[in-house]
Amino acid sequence: MRMWEMWKRVVVCFCLGGSLVMTAWDAEAADKMSGKADPGASSKAIIKTKFGEMEMVFFPDKAPKHVENFLKLAKSGFYNGTIFHRVIPGFMIQGGDPNTKDVNKPETYGMGGPTERVKAEFNDIPHRRGIVSMARTNDPNSAGSQFFIVVKDSSFLDHQYTAFGEVVKGMEVADQIVNLPRNPRDLPTERVEITITIVN
Repeated sequence: MRMWEMWKRVVVCFCLGGSLVMTAWDAEAADKMSGKADPGASSKAIIKTKFGEMEMVFFPDKAPKHVENFLKLAKSGFYNGTIFHRVIPGFMIQGGDPNTKDVNKPETYGMGGPTERVKAEFNDIPHRRGIVSMARTNDPNSAGSQFFIVVKDSSFLDHQYTAFGEVVKGMEVADQIVNLPRNPRDLPTERVEITITIVN
Protein backbone atom coordinates (compact mmCIF):
# COMPACT_ATOMS: atom_id res chain seq x y z
CA MET A 1 0.00 0.00 0.00
CA ARG A 2 2.76 2.38 0.87
CA MET A 3 4.53 1.65 -2.39
CA TRP A 4 1.34 2.44 -4.33
CA GLU A 5 0.92 5.76 -2.49
CA MET A 6 4.53 6.68 -3.24
CA TRP A 7 4.13 5.81 -6.91
CA LYS A 8 0.95 7.94 -7.11
CA ARG A 9 2.86 10.92 -5.71
CA VAL A 10 5.64 10.49 -8.26
CA VAL A 11 3.09 10.39 -11.10
CA VAL A 12 1.27 13.46 -9.76
CA CYS A 13 4.53 15.40 -9.40
CA PHE A 14 5.58 14.48 -12.92
CA CYS A 15 2.21 15.58 -14.32
CA LEU A 16 2.29 18.85 -12.42
CA GLY A 17 5.84 19.49 -13.59
CA GLY A 18 4.85 18.72 -17.16
CA SER A 19 1.91 21.11 -17.04
CA LEU A 20 4.10 23.86 -15.61
CA VAL A 21 6.63 23.44 -18.41
CA MET A 22 3.83 23.36 -20.99
CA THR A 23 2.23 26.48 -19.52
CA ALA A 24 5.55 28.36 -19.63
CA TRP A 25 6.17 27.20 -23.21
CA ASP A 26 2.65 28.21 -24.27
CA ALA A 27 3.09 31.68 -22.73
CA GLU A 28 6.43 32.18 -24.51
CA ALA A 29 4.96 31.00 -27.81
CA ALA A 30 1.96 33.29 -27.36
CA ASP A 31 4.22 36.27 -26.67
CA LYS A 32 6.19 35.60 -29.83
CA MET A 33 3.04 35.21 -31.90
CA SER A 34 1.58 38.43 -30.52
CA GLY A 35 4.79 40.40 -31.07
CA LYS A 36 5.61 40.61 -27.36
CA ALA A 37 9.05 39.03 -27.61
CA ASP A 38 11.87 40.50 -25.52
CA PRO A 39 12.66 44.09 -26.55
CA GLY A 40 15.97 44.26 -28.34
CA ALA A 41 16.14 40.53 -29.03
CA SER A 42 16.77 41.18 -32.72
CA SER A 43 17.56 44.90 -32.60
CA LYS A 44 20.93 46.56 -32.82
CA ALA A 45 22.04 50.16 -32.46
CA ILE A 46 24.37 52.03 -34.77
CA ILE A 47 26.22 54.77 -32.86
CA LYS A 48 27.53 57.24 -35.43
CA THR A 49 30.39 59.67 -34.70
CA LYS A 50 32.80 61.68 -36.81
CA PHE A 51 35.38 58.95 -36.17
CA GLY A 52 33.15 56.20 -37.55
CA GLU A 53 30.39 53.90 -36.37
CA MET A 54 29.98 51.42 -33.55
CA GLU A 55 27.49 48.57 -33.82
CA MET A 56 25.85 47.52 -30.57
CA VAL A 57 23.72 44.50 -29.69
CA PHE A 58 21.50 44.12 -26.61
CA PHE A 59 20.98 41.69 -23.71
CA PRO A 60 17.18 41.82 -23.18
CA ASP A 61 17.26 38.57 -21.22
CA LYS A 62 19.67 40.08 -18.69
CA ALA A 63 18.46 43.70 -18.44
CA PRO A 64 15.03 43.99 -20.11
CA LYS A 65 14.05 47.36 -18.61
CA HIS A 66 17.39 48.96 -19.46
CA VAL A 67 17.20 47.70 -23.04
CA GLU A 68 13.61 48.91 -23.34
CA ASN A 69 14.59 52.32 -21.95
CA PHE A 70 17.58 52.72 -24.29
CA LEU A 71 15.56 51.68 -27.35
CA LYS A 72 12.76 54.09 -26.48
CA LEU A 73 15.13 57.02 -26.02
CA ALA A 74 17.14 56.21 -29.15
CA LYS A 75 14.05 55.84 -31.34
CA SER A 76 12.75 59.20 -30.12
CA GLY A 77 16.01 60.94 -31.15
CA PHE A 78 16.88 61.71 -27.52
CA TYR A 79 20.56 60.87 -27.98
CA ASN A 80 21.13 62.66 -31.26
CA GLY A 81 23.40 65.67 -30.79
CA THR A 82 24.71 64.56 -27.39
CA ILE A 83 28.43 63.96 -26.95
CA PHE A 84 30.83 61.64 -25.19
CA HIS A 85 31.43 63.99 -22.27
CA ARG A 86 33.70 61.82 -20.13
CA VAL A 87 36.68 59.82 -21.35
CA ILE A 88 39.20 57.94 -19.22
CA PRO A 89 42.01 56.15 -21.08
CA GLY A 90 42.30 52.49 -20.15
CA PHE A 91 38.77 52.50 -18.76
CA MET A 92 35.72 53.83 -20.63
CA ILE A 93 33.89 56.56 -22.58
CA GLN A 94 30.61 57.97 -21.29
CA GLY A 95 27.79 59.73 -23.13
CA GLY A 96 24.03 60.14 -23.35
CA ASP A 97 23.57 63.32 -21.30
CA PRO A 98 21.05 65.71 -22.94
CA ASN A 99 22.78 68.65 -21.22
CA THR A 100 25.73 68.17 -23.58
CA LYS A 101 23.66 69.48 -26.50
CA ASP A 102 24.21 72.99 -25.08
CA VAL A 103 27.78 74.00 -25.96
CA ASN A 104 27.58 76.96 -23.59
CA LYS A 105 26.98 75.01 -20.38
CA PRO A 106 29.81 72.46 -20.02
CA GLU A 107 29.57 72.78 -16.24
CA THR A 108 26.26 70.88 -16.38
CA TYR A 109 27.61 67.94 -18.38
CA GLY A 110 27.12 64.67 -16.57
CA MET A 111 24.13 65.90 -14.59
CA GLY A 112 21.32 65.50 -17.12
CA GLY A 113 18.87 62.80 -18.07
CA PRO A 114 15.19 62.00 -18.52
CA THR A 115 12.69 62.28 -15.67
CA GLU A 116 12.13 58.51 -15.59
CA ARG A 117 14.60 56.30 -13.76
CA VAL A 118 15.33 52.61 -14.29
CA LYS A 119 15.78 50.19 -11.39
CA ALA A 120 19.04 48.27 -11.23
CA GLU A 121 19.26 45.01 -13.14
CA PHE A 122 22.69 43.86 -12.03
CA ASN A 123 23.54 40.61 -13.77
CA ASP A 124 26.30 38.10 -14.46
CA ILE A 125 27.70 39.77 -17.60
CA PRO A 126 31.31 40.77 -16.88
CA HIS A 127 32.37 44.31 -17.74
CA ARG A 128 34.82 43.21 -20.41
CA ARG A 129 36.04 45.37 -23.27
CA GLY A 130 33.13 46.43 -25.49
CA ILE A 131 30.39 46.10 -22.87
CA VAL A 132 27.83 48.92 -22.73
CA SER A 133 26.56 49.66 -19.23
CA MET A 134 24.43 52.32 -17.57
CA ALA A 135 25.86 55.16 -15.54
CA ARG A 136 24.13 56.06 -12.28
CA THR A 137 24.48 58.06 -9.07
CA ASN A 138 25.14 56.48 -5.67
CA ASP A 139 21.55 55.26 -5.83
CA PRO A 140 21.58 51.89 -7.66
CA ASN A 141 18.11 52.66 -9.06
CA SER A 142 19.01 55.99 -10.65
CA ALA A 143 19.90 55.02 -14.24
CA GLY A 144 18.43 57.37 -16.83
CA SER A 145 20.02 57.93 -20.22
CA GLN A 146 23.76 58.10 -19.61
CA PHE A 147 25.72 55.04 -20.66
CA PHE A 148 29.36 54.07 -20.94
CA ILE A 149 31.38 51.80 -23.19
CA VAL A 150 34.18 49.85 -21.53
CA VAL A 151 37.46 49.98 -23.49
CA LYS A 152 39.40 47.71 -21.14
CA ASP A 153 38.21 44.82 -18.97
CA SER A 154 36.92 46.36 -15.71
CA SER A 155 35.76 43.56 -13.42
CA PHE A 156 35.49 45.93 -10.44
CA LEU A 157 32.24 47.20 -12.05
CA ASP A 158 30.63 43.75 -12.07
CA HIS A 159 27.36 43.54 -10.07
CA GLN A 160 27.61 47.30 -9.41
CA TYR A 161 26.38 48.63 -12.76
CA THR A 162 23.87 47.22 -15.22
CA ALA A 163 25.45 45.81 -18.37
CA PHE A 164 22.78 45.81 -21.09
CA GLY A 165 24.61 45.68 -24.42
CA GLU A 166 27.90 45.20 -26.23
CA VAL A 167 29.75 46.85 -29.09
CA VAL A 168 30.42 44.07 -31.60
CA LYS A 169 31.88 46.22 -34.38
CA GLY A 170 33.79 49.49 -34.34
CA MET A 171 35.65 49.40 -31.02
CA GLU A 172 38.50 51.18 -32.79
CA VAL A 173 36.19 54.22 -32.79
CA ALA A 174 35.90 54.05 -29.00
CA ASP A 175 39.69 53.74 -28.81
CA GLN A 176 40.11 56.98 -30.74
CA ILE A 177 37.60 58.80 -28.57
CA VAL A 178 39.02 57.61 -25.24
CA ASN A 179 42.46 58.94 -26.18
CA LEU A 180 41.36 62.46 -27.10
CA PRO A 181 42.91 65.36 -25.16
CA ARG A 182 40.74 66.16 -22.14
CA ASN A 183 40.39 68.72 -19.39
CA PRO A 184 40.71 68.03 -15.62
CA ARG A 185 37.04 66.91 -15.57
CA ASP A 186 37.76 64.24 -18.24
CA LEU A 187 35.77 66.23 -20.80
CA PRO A 188 37.34 65.93 -24.27
CA THR A 189 38.54 69.26 -25.63
CA GLU A 190 37.04 68.17 -28.96
CA ARG A 191 33.28 67.63 -29.30
CA VAL A 192 32.31 64.14 -30.45
CA GLU A 193 28.59 64.24 -31.17
CA ILE A 194 26.63 61.05 -31.61
CA THR A 195 23.60 59.92 -33.56
CA ILE A 196 21.99 56.60 -32.66
CA THR A 197 19.91 54.61 -35.12
CA ILE A 198 18.04 51.43 -34.17
CA VAL A 199 18.00 48.65 -36.74
CA ASN A 200 15.77 45.57 -36.44
